[in-house]
Amino acid sequence: MNYTTIVNNQTIPVSAIPEMGYEEFIDLNTGFLTDSPEKHCVNYFGYPFGSRVKLICCIADDSTHQIQVSSCTVKSDDQLDSFTARNFNFEKFEREIHENFGVAYKNHPWLKPVRYAKNRFDKSQTIANYPFFAIESDELHEVGVGPIHAGIIEPGHFRFICNGEQILHLEIQLGYQHRGIEQQFLEKKKLLQRTTLAESIAGDTVVGHTTAFSHVWESLCGIKASHDMEYARTIALELERMAVHTGDLSAVCTDIAYQLGSSVFGRLRTPIINFMQEWGGNRLSKGLIRPGRNQFPFTPELAHRLAEILDIYEPDFLEMNEQLFQLPSALSRFERTGVVSYEDVLSIGTVGMAARMSGLNRDVRSSHPFSLYSELNHEPIIKHHGDVYSRVQIRRQEVRQSMQYIRNLIANVPEISGNEPVLGSLNPNSFTLSLVEGWRGEICHCAITDGQGELALYKVKDPSFHNWLALALAVRNNEISDFPICNKSFNLSYAGHDL
Repeated sequence: MNYTTIVNNQTIPVSAIPEMGYEEFIDLNTGFLTDSPEKHCVNYFGYPFGSRVKLICCIADDSTHQIQVSSCTVKSDDQLDSFTARNFNFEKFEREIHENFGVAYKNHPWLKPVRYAKNRFDKSQTIANYPFFAIESDELHEVGVGPIHAGIIEPGHFRFICNGEQILHLEIQLGYQHRGIEQQFLEKKKLLQRTTLAESIAGDTVVGHTTAFSHVWESLCGIKASHDMEYARTIALELERMAVHTGDLSAVCTDIAYQLGSSVFGRLRTPIINFMQEWGGNRLSKGLIRPGRNQFPFTPELAHRLAEILDIYEPDFLEMNEQLFQLPSALSRFERTGVVSYEDVLSIGTVGMAARMSGLNRDVRSSHPFSLYSELNHEPIIKHHGDVYSRVQIRRQEVRQSMQYIRNLIANVPEISGNEPVLGSLNPNSFTLSLVEGWRGEICHCAITDGQGELALYKVKDPSFHNWLALALAVRNNEISDFPICNKSFNLSYAGHDL
């Protein structure tokens, strides 16, 4: 067989990943995606392999909970046929491979820089001369927004082409913020340093990314986290989902000038993140999740305290939602604004809420379950209109769903495991992949070790990597005044994209 099959959080020898010629490689992986919408690319990346570049492609089959992994070795100066010309799911992955290694694609439709990373192959490609798409017309005009934004928001530039107030095209230029996260995973040698890096990938998804890193590390060490560890991680993930969704409901209300909703939802986020500080000492959950250990065990006392917080939070959250979703002026801004069709989200490979808003079921909690989600029998929240209203509805319903999951979990707090597993050295010459459903969607961390058991590659994919293009499609044919609400209804990450 020309590919190997793994499941979420499984470690295999790198030698177990079949290697093939490029033509067979492209036929295999683009062929996977023609079978059904249940299959999509969770990661496709390259890394130096002697004087060549080794490509590894990971295709998830959501119907079987399996991941098909295959590889190919190419030269950096090869002229290759593009995966993207056959299936647009691969568009951003191939642009990154081109940017990092100079691999050229003969028929890629949009071969532009992705990140302007410091280690990019062609240093002459600078952010100052980004090749924006342009339309020549006396009737059209361009509007630039950013990269500097008000407050503490991260940098990104939005270039609109408009006919009057109507948006015809939006190009989103990222690549302003880089910390060299992936390279630092290799350079830093202490586990605490690497865990802190994972916490810093995206500031609003600390639990999601640190859980993925912990699963990668534990799998590479050949250990399994105890039940109480996974219990704590599951609660923390759902609390992170509640906090961000609640805060984003506040932000959406701000963008439609609904001051009451902005104030109430903003207030309701506070007790959730304050509880995270009571639990682990940090409102954003930094320091809470650690590989191989339960740094801050979840106790019956914490369960009682959390139940009290939810009892106060829930009626106010439900009442504010009832007010919001009965308000004609709010509904007129939500409904049929920022629509992305099912065909488009499938074509561009969106994940998480940005897929589920248009009827595409992408949710790792059910398709590639981890932690305690198999016990919760998670049912994804699916909407079908692909507009701001669908995205806001998903946030509302996922908060209620998360509350129910948390109430079920804290009703039976497990005993703290007395013997934490010993984290030894990493398995040498190994490959591991971890998928976690963060509040935005599918997080993917991949790692490869060398013959001495040292990290040779650490690859991070935030769901924003998939979903920024969905925002660009959402605003087409909308008025430019609707951009803020479209943008906030996705709330994508600049830092998670730029790394």
